[in-house]
Amino acid sequence: MFFRYIRRLKINKNVNRPASLSFLIMFLSLGAQGYLFAQSSDDCLMCHEDETLTMEKEGREISLFVNSNVLSNSTHKNLSCVSCHVGFNPEELPHKENITPIDCKLCHKDAPTKHQFHPQMLRNKTGTSDVSCKNCHGTHDVVSPKVNLSKWSSANLSTSCGNCHKDEKEMYVKSWHYKGLTESVKGAPNCITCHQNASIVNTIGADTIRVKIAQEKLCLSCHLDDPQVRIRTSPSAGFLTAYEHSVHGSSLMKGNSKVANCVNCHTSHNIQPGSNSTSTVNKMNIPVTCGQCHKEIAREYKESIHGVSLMKGNIDAPACIDCHGEHNILDVNNPDAPVASQNVSEQVCAPCHSSVKLAEKFGISSDRIETFQKSYHGLASRGGSVEVANCASCHGVHNIKPPGDPTSTVNKKNLAETCGTCHPGANENFAVGKIHVSMEKKDEPILYWIATFYIMLIVVIIGGMFLHNLVDFIRKAKIKKLKQLGLIRTEPHGHSLYLRMNLNERIQHGLMALSFIILVITGFMLHFPDTWWVRHIRDISTDAFEYRSLLHRIAAVIMIGISLYHIIYISATTKGRQLLKDLLPRYEDIYDAIAVAKFNLGLSKEKPKLDRFSYIEKAEYWALIWGTIVMSLTGIIMWFDNTFIGLFTKLGWDVARTIHYFEAWLAFLAIIVWHFYFVIFNPDVYPMSTAWLTGSISEEEMKEEHPKEYEKISSGKDNNQ
Repeated sequence: MFFRYIRRLKINKNVNRPASLSFLIMFLSLGAQGYLFAQSSDDCLMCHEDETLTMEKEGREISLFVNSNVLSNSTHKNLSCVSCHVGFNPEELPHKENITPIDCKLCHKDAPTKHQFHPQMLRNKTGTSDVSCKNCHGTHDVVSPKVNLSKWSSANLSTSCGNCHKDEKEMYVKSWHYKGLTESVKGAPNCITCHQNASIVNTIGADTIRVKIAQEKLCLSCHLDDPQVRIRTSPSAGFLTAYEHSVHGSSLMKGNSKVANCVNCHTSHNIQPGSNSTSTVNKMNIPVTCGQCHKEIAREYKESIHGVSLMKGNIDAPACIDCHGEHNILDVNNPDAPVASQNVSEQVCAPCHSSVKLAEKFGISSDRIETFQKSYHGLASRGGSVEVANCASCHGVHNIKPPGDPTSTVNKKNLAETCGTCHPGANENFAVGKIHVSMEKKDEPILYWIATFYIMLIVVIIGGMFLHNLVDFIRKAKIKKLKQLGLIRTEPHGHSLYLRMNLNERIQHGLMALSFIILVITGFMLHFPDTWWVRHIRDISTDAFEYRSLLHRIAAVIMIGISLYHIIYISATTKGRQLLKDLLPRYEDIYDAIAVAKFNLGLSKEKPKLDRFSYIEKAEYWALIWGTIVMSLTGIIMWFDNTFIGLFTKLGWDVARTIHYFEAWLAFLAIIVWHFYFVIFNPDVYPMSTAWLTGSISEEEMKEEHPKEYEKISSGKDNNQ
């Protein structure tokens, strides 16, 4: 055998000759043939401890040196060489050229389970040339990961993995995860924490959907399931789980592989807190992060006043998350989304544009939200309308620019086009007048004086009515009480009924009353959308505002229709002409009003005798005529806004709206204070006069309320019965 080995030295060029000669000298000095067949590690080291021992393989010189000190400190120190190096004949020196590769899985049977993050190494015994057991764990220097100095200990993992994954390591060592790891923060993840997680390894080779869902579950396994991690990193559990119900999370669960998950926004290895300026979710970087998917939107935002301001370092300027939210981003068509059409003005725009602090800081008006909320658009939006214009309808969404910018949608030259998206045929008159209307004298003096006039009118008229009725109530209540006590003699009266309203008039009155009540309710629903009674109505149906609008217009048509019919009635019928004649104002009405006031105040003992219609009914009738005309004209202008704004300008339409609003208050209060008193709360008719139902009143009521007419009827001079 010895000579056979000498012969091989001459012909085998793979074995380095100096090393082989050293072996021969060693062999001769030992002088014992038994060592040639040694199977112990010491026997192997007799040759392999030679630092010069090498061989050539595929044109490369490979060292066959084994450092015994390193081997003695490894996890495998108690194993013999042949425990791993199998499949060759130790009698042949040098060993055969194609030695059987080492199969670590013969001992480490759980390696496939623990190393699924490197599936390529499991395809054969040692893996590919790039990824194998020895690439990661070494050869003779294998040390258990449980040993602190091991390159696979938690502290050294990033360095070891980084030998191959250089870019990932470079990002990871900058991350908050690595910072926590170096500071021994409990729960801080290393490479294995994430890549050996069951959620991830089960998706190896899977489609993008499964991988993204697994990534989300992986992040939540710490940030949600670990209370200590959640307390340190998140505002609340709900903040994290909101992603599942967001437009991103729900779309992902439905199979959309293009939507963002945790990794798309926070990245995989360089995760930083939002407060860090280098974080992808830092406010200054959010437009770029969101722009990875929403490229066109990001381009528009970059050119907007908000985007330009943010890029200049203004942290007060809104970024994507300020409007859409963070984990809880909802689809714009979702009624719960802050950017939904019915919510965007109050929930998104209002927090900044109603802030006095921000207004003073940046020199902008702080009343824009207030004036919008009081406009028709704002009131309708607050009432639940999803079709009416909101802030975004006029100013844009992501492309908001200042009015002075010629490309702005609210630039004076572009207003007709902007308004035309909702108001077909809009012309330049739509831009005449303030868009955000204020009742301040300095902003719109015309509207200011109209409002001031009506407020004074309401105070004087309604206040006068209230005082008149209060005195009348006290006097009549006192007389009625004295009659009940028998202190005043009650005159006997018959049981006759006297016609007050014929059937035709009762129908007119009923339709007028019904339309008026509907108009009041539906009109005030628009102007006071947040009051308790309106909220209860809105809770009945999500379409309450659309029904409100429809009912308001139907009632208006009924009121106008019955008013036109009434004109025909009082001009074309005998009863109607007599009704009009009796309702015409006379000088006598002034004297009656003075006489009633004297009687009620105790300045006169004689109660005046009132006719069929006194100043009380006449004042109400002609006020109704006036109010119906004003409300009808202004209502028509408001109804057909496209036409009348084009004719009278936006300011003209605002004038009509202002008059309509205050006239409605005047009419409503007059009915409550004046009409309801005389037909309900008047002590002489309480609890209610039934004339509007039956058309008749009793003889007692006739004597008390209309004594002059009673005398005419009794004498046969009245032709109305």
